[in-house]
Amino acid sequence: MKKAYRAFRQYSCQFRKNWLEYLILFGSLDIVNQFLVIPFFRWITTFVLQAGEIPFVSYQNLITILTRHPLVVISLLVELGCLLIIIYGEFMFLLTGIHEIGLPDFSWRRIFRQTRETLSLLNLGSLILLLGYFLLVIPFADIIFRTPLLAKIQIPQFIIDYLTRNMWLISGLAFFYILMTVIGIRLILTMPLMAYQHLRLRPAMHRSWQMTSRLEWATFLSYIIFVTIITGIVTVCFYALIYLLQLGLDLLPGKLPFLTAIFNLSFLQLGGELLAIWTGTVVLLVVVNPLTRISELVLAPERPSRGLLISFMLIFLVIGLATFTNNTFYMMGTRLKRPVTISHRGVAEENGVQNTIPAMEKTAKLKPDYVEMDLHETKDHQFVVMHDENLKKLTGVDKTPHELTLNQLTQLTVHDNGYRAKVASFDQYLAAAEKRHQKLLIEIKSTPRDSKEMLRNFNARYGKRILRDHDQIHSLDYSVVTSLKKINPKLKVLYIQPYNFGNPQGAADGYSMEYSTLNQDFITQAHWQRQLVYAWTVNEEGIMKQAMYNHADGIITDNLGQLNTVIKDFTGKQSYANRILNYIIIFPTTSGIEP
Repeated sequence: MKKAYRAFRQYSCQFRKNWLEYLILFGSLDIVNQFLVIPFFRWITTFVLQAGEIPFVSYQNLITILTRHPLVVISLLVELGCLLIIIYGEFMFLLTGIHEIGLPDFSWRRIFRQTRETLSLLNLGSLILLLGYFLLVIPFADIIFRTPLLAKIQIPQFIIDYLTRNMWLISGLAFFYILMTVIGIRLILTMPLMAYQHLRLRPAMHRSWQMTSRLEWATFLSYIIFVTIITGIVTVCFYALIYLLQLGLDLLPGKLPFLTAIFNLSFLQLGGELLAIWTGTVVLLVVVNPLTRISELVLAPERPSRGLLISFMLIFLVIGLATFTNNTFYMMGTRLKRPVTISHRGVAEENGVQNTIPAMEKTAKLKPDYVEMDLHETKDHQFVVMHDENLKKLTGVDKTPHELTLNQLTQLTVHDNGYRAKVASFDQYLAAAEKRHQKLLIEIKSTPRDSKEMLRNFNARYGKRILRDHDQIHSLDYSVVTSLKKINPKLKVLYIQPYNFGNPQGAADGYSMEYSTLNQDFITQAHWQRQLVYAWTVNEEGIMKQAMYNHADGIITDNLGQLNTVIKDFTGKQSYANRILNYIIIFPTTSGIEP
């Protein structure tokens, strides 16, 4: 622990002496990524998909894309290769900068020149290895290699939730993460070796593996953990100080609390950015020290050129003004609107059996804007309210809805959350909802066994009632969305999108997007096209607030009572100090200034 503390003090001292250079180094990458690289690649992806008349990419149409759209596949692979090269170049720029800033003859030109030289170390074959390497270091992206490009790559939360429902899957997932962590640590010197010794990727990986076997990597890891804990404590104290300060300033008369709140929130965002850069710098110095011995360097860097400094300050000023303006609207409360509340599968806080009438009747008393429920076609081409494609989990009957008639299905009893109820037909469920003036968000489940006329039958029987009741429809099957819009263009039909890939496009009236990859950029672009965006399935207070802050039109949740409370707190009249606290809850690990 003493060694970790001494290393922390030493590298923190270096950061203080060269803070402006490190700020330019990290800040320039953030600015380029957020405002150029990420928007450009999203636009390219959208353009390629539109050119191939492909509205989305998911597991449903992946085989079709691979077999029927070779030019799209080639274009996306070229795009992936270009993205890998850019990420590689950013890593090299960052690592070279970390080393050069500590030299007495430090020069920004040499950083760019050496970064350009390292690009020659790549070839077509090494791009695959590079992709694998980046996947390994993703868990360290926000701590060691701080880049928004890698931070954008994540596993959707619903997949993680699925993997953690079974003890064997949990054990396998835990083993996988431990294995990836160990391998990631053993290969952590790969990129520094390429930057400092100009080794190619494969030899660099081999050399890193050898060097980390000799190093006390457990001690090395303890350094990183120590730095992370210390910076975490400093960050929490900084946020708490800003909040407590505003708590006192709220007692001032007139407009002073409003003005100080805008300044304090902007200062909090700027300070959060500086703390993140400090963390990234110190951890990177710890990582590369075995190769560079930075601790022995003379700390007398050349100051950045006046032109570079002015350019950076102008860009930073623009971002600062945008942030200040954004915070002004946030403090005024004019940017936030109440999202529609949607009860997932018709339950709230486990108050009944999913997709049953008794649960819906209880949930309706909490006044959700919509109750979300699921439909399957039956053997006799009727419609039953059921989520799962197999009935065994809820009823104990190892059958699918397509194997039973509606009469047989409605004789079954479902069990969930300690409750029991009868399986409902859609006619029964719809009549019960209409009786309570409860609007529905109807998810149409599709399977290969559906009849060819399923959607036409559905529209013929229920289309007018759905329009009259102002109900909405969504589906995970995009063909259901497009077919229903052709059959009845007046229906409000949304596409359930499990992953945010590219910009919104297509025939849907909106999107039900899995929350972990949903961001403000997607929502903004959907709104430009007059499309709705619902976030699903959101069951935590902080994520609910984040969805509201990002202007999601609706929130699908299992915890409707909690959502109602959060909305009242977040959109209602509240102190400026609490608005700052809400922002801290929304972005507890923010890695940059939110424009």
